[in-house]
Order: sequence, then structure tokens, then C-alpha cells
Amino acid sequence: MAEVDSPAEAASKKALAEVYACLGAGQSFRLEAGAGAGKTYSLVKALRFLVEKHSVSMSRKSQQIACITYTNVAKDEIASRTDRSPFILCETNHAFCWSLISGFQRQLRELIPQIAAWHERIEEAGGLGERPVEYNLGHRYIREQIISLHHDDVLPLTIKLMEHVKFRRLIADRYPIILIDEYQDTDADWIGAIKTHFLGQAGAPLFGFFGDHWQKIYGNGCGKLEHPAVKEIGKEANFRSVRAVVDSLNRMRPELPQFVVDTEAPGQVRIFHSNNWIGTRQTGAHWGGDLPSEVSHDSLVRTQAILTEDGWTFSADSTKILMLTHRVLAAEQGYSSLPSVFRYSDAFTAKDHPYIEYLVDVLEPACDAYESRKFGTMFEAIGAKFPHVRKASDKAAWARAMDELIALRARGTVGDVLDHLKSARRPRLPDSIEDKERELKAFVPSEAEPMPEALAEIEKFRAVPYSEIKALRAYHSGFSPFETKHGVKGAEFENVLVVVGRGWNRYNFGEMLDLAGSRIIPAAKQDAFERNRNLFYVACSRPKRRLALLFTQQLTPTAISTLGRWFGQETVQPLTF
Repeated sequence: MAEVDSPAEAASKKALAEVYACLGAGQSFRLEAGAGAGKTYSLVKALRFLVEKHSVSMSRKSQQIACITYTNVAKDEIASRTDRSPFILCETNHAFCWSLISGFQRQLRELIPQIAAWHERIEEAGGLGERPVEYNLGHRYIREQIISLHHDDVLPLTIKLMEHVKFRRLIADRYPIILIDEYQDTDADWIGAIKTHFLGQAGAPLFGFFGDHWQKIYGNGCGKLEHPAVKEIGKEANFRSVRAVVDSLNRMRPELPQFVVDTEAPGQVRIFHSNNWIGTRQTGAHWGGDLPSEVSHDSLVRTQAILTEDGWTFSADSTKILMLTHRVLAAEQGYSSLPSVFRYSDAFTAKDHPYIEYLVDVLEPACDAYESRKFGTMFEAIGAKFPHVRKASDKAAWARAMDELIALRARGTVGDVLDHLKSARRPRLPDSIEDKERELKAFVPSEAEPMPEALAEIEKFRAVPYSEIKALRAYHSGFSPFETKHGVKGAEFENVLVVVGRGWNRYNFGEMLDLAGSRIIPAAKQDAFERNRNLFYVACSRPKRRLALLFTQQLTPTAISTLGRWFGQETVQPLTF
């Protein structure tokens, strides 16, 4: 007797058949795969289908299928799952674009002066001359023998070159099929150029976009992609969560319903709010309406006790607490100084500040790799693909610099670490930070000209113990919904408790719930609504079995009504104080 597919498997096969049909017909498409749908599985299946179908003809024409990913981790995973086929070029967006433009040296030298950040450097160098243009360490500079591009230069230069027919023809000839992973987080201007110059045009590559616009949580991504030449395919499957969770996601997002693997699998959803608390709540633009920090902590403890009675186990291997609020955790996690240093908590919670982003995402991983004696990984972390380490003295200089850096991380301040990096230049600070450091050093405050707030933040930040940066990184690696920008979005856990409150300058989830309960969302609020809704959806779609939400901010009756509509009235209850 033939096995019967589960509802999720049946939905997955239906979507994949539509993808194959588009690939066979030369039709560009967008696969919209909600949380837990198995997007990467569909992408890998599509790549395998294309290799089997086109490998002979592509080999004859020296062509490849391009697969553009958002991260190096995703690139490596996809390459591994497609057996590192020589017919697939799998690269991040910047690496792919550099491979396209690197051969157009004369044109690049003509376009670079159009980028404002280069003006001063070009003037100091007396022009670009005939120097070769390279993209290696990610630093913007002009030296006697080389012009080095910054990471932020690569996409704008590619977009400008795409205005030329010859360049577009070269792309289509080399890559007749281009698949883009996590399309919603791909640079909006780059996707805009694809829509303008390729989609619907004769002789253009076939494009396949894989992603989910409800999971766009980063500022410069394109979000939902719509074009008359692109067919939409919805993957209505959820292989992650039980029915209790998926039913809630479907009520939140009825236009893309999902089917589960096992309709009888047990699960739980519980919602707690703090409206019964009668004390004075916090005030201010970003904290208004939230519980005081100590009461927020107490409400979290109370919620955990209730859930423990329901059978939850709050161990690291079974339950994840996601914080969509922040001050509650700052002291407990070991970085209590940071909320008082930065005007906006997103500076450190979302790594929106260049200093925070560099220290947490670049320097700390490099130091970890050095201490583990993984020197290739260390150089990769700092973006040095071809470091100048050619003789024993180079190795010794790197070792001395890194040993001192490791020691300063343990006992020094952020300023101590930055000063060491400026002096040793191993590794080298990003241009943006070096510029700010020079500006801070040169500034002399006076009554007539007080220090600008941005510089004052940096000055205060330099006095913070560096140990708080290490603690902040631990937070981003384990509790932040933004974890290195992609961590939680791709992750799943047995049980998830989401703590929702204020403190984010770009997020107000209570207002989002209010807007979701209204018939029409004002145009001026649309972007903020989608930003809040998407992060909320990402957090709520992580659990396999149990989901709970705790709201420390005061909610309106409309917001509570929205929660009842999405999660079921019976799941919503006030905490007692």
C-alpha cells in the first residue's frame, strides 16, 4: 500500500512542481516560503534539477547557474548540498557582483569619482591614474600601485555598469539562470536594477527569487518583490511547528496558509500581558508604557513559573527566551553601561552603530579564531582574503599584535582596544571608525561649539569596559532576535518564550497590534507596521511545540483584541501582581 503524503509534504510537492514548470518554460518566478516551509530544500532541489537538465549545454557554452546568497554560511551550505557542482556558482551578492565588474577596469576608474566618499581621497592622490582597481580587504584607499574598493562601493558600481547593454549581455551569456536566496533581504537598489534592466526583457537571464517578504527584518532589503514578468508561487507547508502554533501563524497571515506534517501532534500557545499592574510605568519616546525594569524582571520570573507548571523546562537545549525588549536583560547579561551610553538602544541591540557592528561581528569572531589557532578563519573574519603574511617576521608581528589584543580584551576598556588597533594595524580598523577616531581626537569643545552628540557617544563608549562587548556578543549569539543579523531567523527551538516590550527606537509592538486591528493602515505608518509585524512574525514562528508571549508594555483593548484574533481568546490572560 502506497504511503500517503502528509499535508505539509503534499503542499511542498505542489510548490516544487510549479518551480520545475517555470524553470522548464523559461519563466522567472518568486517562491514565497513562509517560516518553516523548507525554502532552502526547494532551492537545492531547483539547482539539482537545473544541473541535470542543462549541464551538457552549459559545459559546451562555458556557462553556469548563478546562486546568490545572503551570507557565507548559506553559501557553504548550498554548495555542500549540491555536491559543489562546477555548473553552479554559489556566492554572496558582493562577491558575485565583484566577479562581474572586476574585468571592467577602465569603466570602474571612470565611475569611482561619482561616489562622494572617494572625492577627498582622489584629490589627495592627484587622481586615479591607471592604477588597477581591487576589492580585497574592504578598505577604501588609493596607493601608489592600487585602488582598493570599500564593501559599500561594489553594488553601486555594478548597478551603474548595468545601464550598459554590453555589460548586461555579458551577464546573460555567462549566467543564463540566476537564483537569489533570501531575496527580501537583498539590496533594494540592486533588485531595482534587475527589475529595470532584466525582468521582462528579451535575452535576459531567467530569475528565480526564493524567500519570504514577511521575514524581511533588515533596513536596506527590497522586501516584497512584484513584477509582471515574475510568477508568484506560494509554498504552503510548515515542517517546523505543530498545529497549535501554525494555526496562529495562519490567522496572522491568511494569504499564505500553511499545512503541518502531523495534524494531531500536541502543542501549546499562551499569551500573558501586564495590564493589571497599577504602579507608575516608564515614560519617554522609546520606553513609554513599559514596566519598570525590576517589575519586568519579576513578571518574567512569574511567567516562567506558570509555564513550568505546564510542563516547560527552561534549559538551554529545550527552551529559548527571545527578548523583543532590552533593559530587562542588560544588567543580567553583563553590559549594563550600554543603555546609558547610546541615545538609541538599536545602536547595540541591533548593532546599528558602526563601532558595535565591527567589534561584535568582526573583531570578536577574529579573536576567537586566533585563540583556537584557526588563522585562516581569523583572516576571513576580518575580511583579509590575502593578508600580507609572507615571511616569519610578518607572522611574529601578527602574533604580538593579537596577543596584546587578547590581553586588552580581558582587562582594558573599549578605548584601550581601539587605540591598540590604531597603533598595531593588525587587524586594521574600518575606514569609518578611523575617520571618527580622528574627528574625536581633533575636536576641542568650547562654550560656542559643544561636542556633537554622536562624538559624545563615542567618547563615553570608549570608557566602557571591553568585557561588556564580550557579554553583548554572547547576548547576540543566544538571545537577540537579530543575532548576527540572521541567526534567529533561520533557527528553531522546541519551546519559545517571547518577551515583548519597549526600548527599541524603531519598534513598538503594541502600536503594531493596534494597527493590525484597524481596517486601513495609514501610508505614513506602513513601513513601521511591516517592520514590527515582520520581526514579531519571525519570533513567533521559531518554536516546534510550544509558544508563549509576555507583554511588559501596556496594551490597548484593540491590541488585546488582535492577540485574541491571532492566537485565540482562550490563550490571552493578564498576569497577577
